Amino acid sequence: MSQRLQGIEEFVAAVEAGSFALAAQRLHVTRSAVAKSIARLEARLDTRLFLRTTRSQSLTEEGHGYYERCRRALAELDAAEAMADVARSTVSGLVRLSVPAMLGRLKVGPLLLALARKHPQLSLELSFNDRRVDLVEEGLDLAIRSGELADSAELVARPVGMQWMVLCASPGYLEAHGRPASVGELKEPHEAVLYARDGQISSWRFHDDEGRLAEVTLPSRLRCDSAEVLLEAAVGGMGLARLPAWLAADALAAGTLVRVFDEPRPFGFELNVIRSRSRYLPLKTRVVTDWLAEHLPPLLAAR
Repeated sequence: MSQRLQGIEEFVAAVEAGSFALAAQRLHVTRSAVAKSIARLEARLDTRLFLRTTRSQSLTEEGHGYYERCRRALAELDAAEAMADVARSTVSGLVRLSVPAMLGRLKVGPLLLALARKHPQLSLELSFNDRRVDLVEEGLDLAIRSGELADSAELVARPVGMQWMVLCASPGYLEAHGRPASVGELKEPHEAVLYARDGQISSWRFHDDEGRLAEVTLPSRLRCDSAEVLLEAAVGGMGLARLPAWLAADALAAGTLVRVFDEPRPFGFELNVIRSRSRYLPLKTRVVTDWLAEHLPPLLAAR
């Protein structure tokens, strides 16, 4: 993106929405990302665009004039992109994606194969991994990631579903060790099979009866970065497991795993498709994103 355009979309959105927070919702980024982008724009222009207090914000005289010109410029860009989009009636070209390993293999991969069959001129390059990726550095068009996203004025995120978590165990484990009735009973002598990546163990998160977030970490003889292995370990009676509902669904239906207790309020991680911010969104990229947003959420629901 040309440096001259950086921050302009956030600035116009903040003026039209009336606040940085509402602008962030409109642009699918965080409030701090909008604030940082506008601060950089003001520094580059060496001009104060907003007068800010703890309760309100308003445009400076220079900000009013700059807004009117930016608004017209963005309108012209939108018109140009719309005209170019009309000329594109065929979805074609290469889209490179990074997706979480197991979710990608079991859910996202089959969805994208169906999309590729629907559009014979669309090419896909898929990378299955759970690490954080740099879209620009790695030449990626899109990435699917779970959980909280870091603040970034350079990325756009679109929600494509929730990974609801379930606490489960094998009937044999519960018979041998007893069945916890609530989050408060998740303590020794119970043990767990835990997800860990790059040496960092992921604590379990729950909502308590009052909606507050509670974190739990139990002793464990197995820690790994494969949810599939954790599933097998739980079925084999090695401990309690906190798994995505879609992953545990077959074992729960077969009775090889059971839910340990009913949670007062479900806990889950939002899934987002992220892409680099740009004024121009290629048809091929938009089609892939729309397809995932439409078809992925039902696949994540527990049966």
